[in-house]
Amino acid sequence: MTGVFTPVFFVLLLEENSAIYFSRPRAYNELIIEVSNHSFSKNKDVIFVQTSASPVLSASQVSRSFAGKTILSDINLEIMPAETFGLLGPSGSGKTTLVKMLAGIDAPSSGEVKLLGTRLPKLSMLKEIGYMAQADALYNELTARENMEFFAALYGLSGKRRTQRILETAQLVNLEEHLGKRVQQYSGGMKRRLSLAIALLHEPPILLLDEPTVGIDPLLRQSIWAELKALNERGTTVVLTTHVMDEVEKCDRLAMIRSGHIIAEGTPAGLLRTTGAATIEEAFIQFGGEAK
Repeated sequence: MTGVFTPVFFVLLLEENSAIYFSRPRAYNELIIEVSNHSFSKNKDVIFVQTSASPVLSASQVSRSFAGKTILSDINLEIMPAETFGLLGPSGSGKTTLVKMLAGIDAPSSGEVKLLGTRLPKLSMLKEIGYMAQADALYNELTARENMEFFAALYGLSGKRRTQRILETAQLVNLEEHLGKRVQQYSGGMKRRLSLAIALLHEPPILLLDEPTVGIDPLLRQSIWAELKALNERGTTVVLTTHVMDEVEKCDRLAMIRSGHIIAEGTPAGLLRTTGAATIEEAFIQFGGEAK
């Protein structure tokens, strides 16, 4: 994380016999008070006092065009350490193109994307990212275990550590009993789960997930979200696209995208309050979006 200042948080528990202690960086919901260079936020009985922090991932005046057609225009984002950041928009709005540029897989036509202070794309930075594409990039003729072993080797995992991570991530997505099957025998939902497990193998500091829970049953989706939040607690930053409204509400912050433009950005609660809407979908429409 060269060139990136990691914030220190002083946590004050507002209860009898409370104590003051240091805590790891974490995302916070809303700023309530600003004093000098510090920000205060309140969540139930806990106040987090944050010093200034640099984003782990940012886009500055980013645009992308293909064959003379503009897909994204003037995108500005700052994604902070250990938060879950959602990208919400209809099909064709430019979400997948944006995620590819944030992953360093594609380059913007103009503007710049930075990961941990380094301008992308840059091959050496790929190890810092766990990327799950919208279309599963799997070898159908190989078994799930062979796919995971291949990608684990690319990530530099070997020996007992590789075996351990394959088992842990397979258990997370409930595939441990199917690792010996060829991927061509998998259902669409099973392939999505395998792709997610592969993205998690090397425990990257940043996860970029394009529609990670499409085709996954509700109970397993809950367990995956529980793991994503646990990753936040351990300092991992998660960026994802989704059309599932209850998933959007689990994000710390989100950006609404329509026709290649960000039409709104903020916490789910803040966006609802600004529009007076009852749901995120209603808020999206009020900000100038369209029904999905």
